[in-house]
Amino acid sequence: MSTRKSQGRPLLGSPWVVDTRELGRRPGSSRPVARTAEAAHPIGLEGVIAIPVGAAVELDLLLESVVEGVLVTGVASGTLEGECSRCLDPISERVEVDLTELFAYPDSTTDETTDEDEVPRLVDDHLDLEPVVRDAVVLAVPHVPLCEPDCAGLCADCGRKWAEVGPDHRHETIDPRWAALQERFPQDQGE
Repeated sequence: MSTRKSQGRPLLGSPWVVDTRELGRRPGSSRPVARTAEAAHPIGLEGVIAIPVGAAVELDLLLESVVEGVLVTGVASGTLEGECSRCLDPISERVEVDLTELFAYPDSTTDETTDEDEVPRLVDDHLDLEPVVRDAVVLAVPHVPLCEPDCAGLCADCGRKWAEVGPDHRHETIDPRWAALQERFPQDQGE
């Protein structure tokens, strides 16, 4: 008898959920799955760069029946949105992640010998792809997204982009210890 908590039932109408009954439990049988799913939550690093809520995620997968479960391989792709971590310009770029995940059959050796969070399980012959895609995208996105690899960022004094103001941009700063002397001895530009 398994002491694991039972996984929640997948939402059957969701495009993230795949019914594997027609695949059967015959090792070696396979079927392709190509569909578009909508992101119900940001997929990636929320607040940094992610596939936004409501955006399309294309899934091009192959489901293969193996002895211990269903092996899912293929590609998921979507458009990331965020902002450059240096200049704060908006970023929009395509992400494509490779997927390889085994979904264990209930009461299989894999199911019995692994923890619930190690290997996903089939629930009522259905598998939920959303957590697998989410994990793969999180690993693929840059943790410090940049609009350009050599983005110089913003001027710390005025907040303008270095790319716009140029390399000669400067702000004259006076050491506060010398500020009183400058007030006492003003410099005339014409002399």
